[in-house]
Amino acid sequence: MSHQVETMAYAGQVPWHGLGERVPSDLSPRQMMEKAGCDWEVKKIPTYAAPDDGDLIITGTSALVRSTDNRVLAPSVGEGWNPVQNSEAFEFFNEYCMAGDMEMHTAGSLKDGQMVWALAKVNESFNVLGEDQVDSYLLFSNPHQYGKSINVRFTPIRVVCNNTLTMSLNANAKNEVALNHRKAFNGDLVKEQLGIAHEKFAQYKEAARFLAKKKTKHEDLVQYFNAIFPVKEKSVMDYVDLSRSAQRTFDALETQPGADMAMGSWWNAVNAVTYMTDHELGRSNDTRMQSAWFGSNQAKKLKAMNLALKMAEVA
Repeated sequence: MSHQVETMAYAGQVPWHGLGERVPSDLSPRQMMEKAGCDWEVKKIPTYAAPDDGDLIITGTSALVRSTDNRVLAPSVGEGWNPVQNSEAFEFFNEYCMAGDMEMHTAGSLKDGQMVWALAKVNESFNVLGEDQVDSYLLFSNPHQYGKSINVRFTPIRVVCNNTLTMSLNANAKNEVALNHRKAFNGDLVKEQLGIAHEKFAQYKEAARFLAKKKTKHEDLVQYFNAIFPVKEKSVMDYVDLSRSAQRTFDALETQPGADMAMGSWWNAVNAVTYMTDHELGRSNDTRMQSAWFGSNQAKKLKAMNLALKMAEVA
């Protein structure tokens, strides 16, 4: 397996990126953690400076080390840095799974253990138009890296093309919770801050159906795709022409899976962006997955959704 995805397990159909080991769909969160190869702990080990002569000097910081193979995940974290164990992250889903509100879907380790994630499918869906179905998922990302925050967020996925969409609709929408490591993890507090999936999903359904009803114009699409995929040399920007990535996305309007379900709409334009970021751009499937969920392509999808809503309002 390639360098971004270290270990992974999935339930149901093979994911779009084709990575991981298939497991039964009725696993508990702990069983999913074990099948995904994430049943290990992180330890804070004091670090020392080694002068050319003399005794070792305590630095006052610690290294974050994996228990199974002593791999250093973070070379230096402060005394007040609190690691969240993988077992805590997966235990977060227990209440939902026991109540029948969610089922574990995907989990794994990225970047040699520096990022562990778990994805659960929420038992709620809607159709945008006809059979164009969108499902709801809850994603828990647990970084074992200094400077990275724990993140729990709801993530819609369009079934026809497996595009991972963004549910953030405006600055006031609390669709995710980000926590630093200066305090001990409190799962109950996160659930309280996050709210329930139904409320957030209803907001997204309204926005998706609004975009599906709004028609695009050629000149608006050129401006839209160039805003998402701008050329590097702004001095030569010509809004009559498209940047290379923007042109590929424009072409995907008619060729992407599900294009016929909302042809000519802003919903189709948004999904052209998510299709390109999830399935086409990047060097390999695992780098695309990492970027789509945690990297620069996640930011592109957020911008694409918000900009489409803005432009559709005046369409």
